Amino acid sequence: MIRLEHANLSVQNTEAMQEFLLTAFPEFRVRGGGTDPYGRPWCHVGNDEFYVALQSVPDRTDRTPYGDTTGLNHLGWETDDLKALEQRMIAGGFPPNMTADDHPARNRRYFQDPEGNDWEFVQYFVTEFAQRNDYAS
Repeated sequence: MIRLEHANLSVQNTEAMQEFLLTAFPEFRVRGGGTDPYGRPWCHVGNDEFYVALQSVPDRTDRTPYGDTTGLNHLGWETDDLKALEQRMIAGGFPPNMTADDHPARNRRYFQDPEGNDWEFVQYFVTEFAQRNDYAS
């Protein structure tokens, strides 16, 4: 078995990213943190099985997801209640930047974090993988 255990993001503002992650993932908590040998803050935000490592860095590389440069566009997260997630995110000051409700098997919302990264959340309405993975509808 192989599974994603953590993701590591370099960010300028660990506190703002903590707020985004704790809003999106209410079961997450700050697992730990401190400063690295250079005095920069870091933290792990997640649950007992998965976390996002946030490492503070002084400089930001401007990159637009889905633009003309290489890099990660988004990670997709499955949720069982997209409406509740969207309400939490809007209340936390993170409105969706894109929606995709045009498929009978799924709805999706995208949210941009304070660092400019895109996060996709999908809710499936069916259990059959052939319907979930249908790209023709």
